[in-house]
Amino acid sequence: MSGTSLDGIDVALIKTDGKSEVHRGPARTYAYKPDQRAMLREALAEAARLTDRRARPGNLAAVEWSLSEWHALAVQSFCEETGITASEVDVIGFHGQTAIHRPEIGLTVQLGDGALLARRTGKPVVCDMRAADVAAGGQGAPLAPAYHRALAARFAERPVAFVNIGGVANMTWIGVGDDIAAFDTGPGNALINDWCERHLGEPFDRDGALAARGVLDAKSFMTLALHPYFEKPIPKSLDRNAFDISCLEGLSPADGAATLVHFTATSIGRAAGRFAQRPKLYVICGGGRRNPRLMKEIRGLFEPLGEHVLNAEEAGFDGDAMEAEAWAYLAVRSLHGLPLTYPMTTGVARAMTGGVLVRPNAGT
Repeated sequence: MSGTSLDGIDVALIKTDGKSEVHRGPARTYAYKPDQRAMLREALAEAARLTDRRARPGNLAAVEWSLSEWHALAVQSFCEETGITASEVDVIGFHGQTAIHRPEIGLTVQLGDGALLARRTGKPVVCDMRAADVAAGGQGAPLAPAYHRALAARFAERPVAFVNIGGVANMTWIGVGDDIAAFDTGPGNALINDWCERHLGEPFDRDGALAARGVLDAKSFMTLALHPYFEKPIPKSLDRNAFDISCLEGLSPADGAATLVHFTATSIGRAAGRFAQRPKLYVICGGGRRNPRLMKEIRGLFEPLGEHVLNAEEAGFDGDAMEAEAWAYLAVRSLHGLPLTYPMTTGVARAMTGGVLVRPNAGT
């Protein structure tokens, strides 16, 4: 899994039937080097002009090849470090890098060559898992809810919500009877990371220290909070670059970071009221859970209402590995023709399977 935060490649091993049985194994994160992150940022800017999901103009083809090679190396390193042998791996779920996500025009593009990854690893690869849903009129995101529902089996408390704060934040709601709903709540780490990269030359706000020194700029916050996305009906999804933060120009680095943290937290807070019943428990996963300032604001929104907030580790999970685990889980569901998406997770008309299976000797 390579997420919209552009922090690195997450690799995780699970054993699953693609249904209720999930045994979580080891996981590792392989951080991108600055030049790799810069290459991906340039590719995302170039991809903003795409209208054909299969086109790879300019440098996109070279970036896709490099990204796939990086993933192959990550798999190799993971197996070497954990002692996993090739015979223990049945299938690889490959997310790739989302380059552009505009389901309103039927377009979603994930850079990543599944055939190349299959050849390099010698293992079957399931990739391109969003495309079928978007082609059927769905949002193509979020895709982790099916996995969140499997993990929720350990909780007696309902409704429970899984909040993934990656580059974009999303929330999965699991109700009584395992009813499921999900949508992208708004920004996650992407805006904060971009702000820190621009003003500090740092990839993220380590320990939320920059935001902790700043104060909220109410005018800029309101400009962001009035974005029309928040009034759209659920389910819905976002492109990483959906929000324009030019309204923050002129703010100090600290005040800009504080404003963006508040924007992310309140977007998540607003989302909780969009479901049939407010969650009683929130499990926070993704890189955002490592930002103490962000977590403090999220707790401040939910806990006064008597709703509990746990980070993934407090709930018994690995918050860094959860999305990579989800892609492994979805790969197995794809092999069995089981649904990956549902009407109340992506807005697709009926439950949909998806994914493309590529075998190492297939060539395509």
